Amino acid sequence: MQNKSAWTAFFSTSLLFLLVSVCQAQGTDSLRYLALGDSYTIGTSVEPAERFPMQLAKSLQQRGIAIQKPKIVARVGWSTDQLAAAMDRENLEGSTWDVVTLLIGVNNQYRGGALAQYKIEFEALLKRAIKLAGNDKKKVIVLSIPDYGVTPFGQRYQAGRISREIDEFNAANRKITEAHEVAYLDITPISREALKNKALIADDQLHPSGKMYERWVELLLRFFPEK
Repeated sequence: MQNKSAWTAFFSTSLLFLLVSVCQAQGTDSLRYLALGDSYTIGTSVEPAERFPMQLAKSLQQRGIAIQKPKIVARVGWSTDQLAAAMDRENLEGSTWDVVTLLIGVNNQYRGGALAQYKIEFEALLKRAIKLAGNDKKKVIVLSIPDYGVTPFGQRYQAGRISREIDEFNAANRKITEAHEVAYLDITPISREALKNKALIADDQLHPSGKMYERWVELLLRFFPEK
């Protein structure tokens, strides 16, 4: 119950900030959105328009909220260290973003990476995300790692172990996120619905479909007001 209360507090605080941020952006500027991650952010096996950052931007535009095309720094297979290296190459530090999302860690788990090392690298990425948001933690949203153990691909490889390890990695990234008073969005329960609802899985039998990403966006939209 304590974690739920903490999440509610962080969610409400971030929502309040984004309400203000959006209202300001509707003057002469438009929101600048940076999406950091791996295959789940770049939308492996779905059309570009179905990626969750693109669906979020489109939904905001439909609400009358001005937002630029999302800047996506993500690629299939990236772990925390690879995302950090890509951010270095992109020279992002000179820019400030109105919204930053971070979803990373599945490949650390998949490759058998140490949880202790993941914690170190995830926290470093979160700190960079906050800095890229103008050192305003209320502009940052962390998404949990989906559970690919329920997919046809995952079912072939000790699905129970995968799910347990995903829970461990998510417990770690959630604890770090809440320690920094950043909003945390748990989309893992939605990913687990794919065990019975195959429409939530892409044709590659591993990654989310556009329909699952749409479900994520429905939750993300709670951070933004109706115009």
